[in-house]
Amino acid sequence: MGIRKKTSFPVLVTGMIVLLFVAVAISFSIGRFPLRLDEIGGILYSKTIENIGAMIQQSGIQSFFESIQITPFWASQTETVLFQIRLPRILLALLVGSALSGAGAAYQGVFQNPMASPDILGASSGAALGASFAILIGVSWEWITIFAFVMSLFTIFLVLMVSKRGRGKQVTTIILSGIMIGALCSAFISLIKLVADPADELPAITFWQMGGLSGVGMDEIKFIIIPLVIGMVPLIMLSWRINILTLGEDEARSMGINTGALRIIIIMAATLVTASSVAVSGVIGWIGLVVPNMCRRVVGNDYRKLMPVSMLGGALFLLLVDNISRTLLVTEIPLGILTAFVGAPFFLHLITKKGDYL
Repeated sequence: MGIRKKTSFPVLVTGMIVLLFVAVAISFSIGRFPLRLDEIGGILYSKTIENIGAMIQQSGIQSFFESIQITPFWASQTETVLFQIRLPRILLALLVGSALSGAGAAYQGVFQNPMASPDILGASSGAALGASFAILIGVSWEWITIFAFVMSLFTIFLVLMVSKRGRGKQVTTIILSGIMIGALCSAFISLIKLVADPADELPAITFWQMGGLSGVGMDEIKFIIIPLVIGMVPLIMLSWRINILTLGEDEARSMGINTGALRIIIIMAATLVTASSVAVSGVIGWIGLVVPNMCRRVVGNDYRKLMPVSMLGGALFLLLVDNISRTLLVTEIPLGILTAFVGAPFFLHLITKKGDYL
């Protein structure tokens, strides 16, 4: 895959950031309890002034901030909806979307395959197995999240261990090991569904597998923010080395790159952000496949540009899909269903249209 000159990168990133801010503002205002933009602005201004004044110890400056405070013109439940429902959900949509899309771009570069996605190594299947087992034994949501996260990482560890014993190219053996372990996880999930209580546990397992952000709070964000940062920073910092991997194994080694170690680092970083995301949102497929390929058509295959643009695009995509999920019908639609409506046709496009992708 050659590097192509595309749309001006600074202009594109600036436009995407502006569009993201607009989407966030719209997301705050829409829903079953609509919020006016002036109410949102007033609440944010009031809280900002209040917090700044509380941090400053000098009484003279404190009195100044008190003098520029505004009288609340919004209902008390408006503030509750904004900070306890809308804000955590919007932040999580941005984090999960950017993480899954960035992981998808990384996998596609490492495996030199535009159809690679965060599911390719069985990370999502492992997380689903961990969460399903936790629901079956009846633990709290915190433990469900921890089970999903740990099982996802263990699945990747198992895939890498199995692939080391495989024959042939390392990339091929990793992919085949991921498919095999993922299928095994799916079989165990089916077994758990078979023995689960159909009145309580089975619906919970099924709904979690479909993915969604309903009922999330700041606790979920606190849980994933550190592993997300740990995983996403290497993906951005090593994006220029992914360019070298796309040139081929021999050429990368001739430039002094330890391709085996680099692949493991990128795979582990991408898996960490995938596991963190799936642990709190359930299985939301297709983002890691669709968004990086769409962004590739705009910025080309230079991962120094593709990685940040994919992360911004993933955040915007999941935020818009989540808005549709919670406003289209009276009952909230699981995100995995909506992303499949977009991803499945796009996947068919990838496998039938050659040239730009394959």
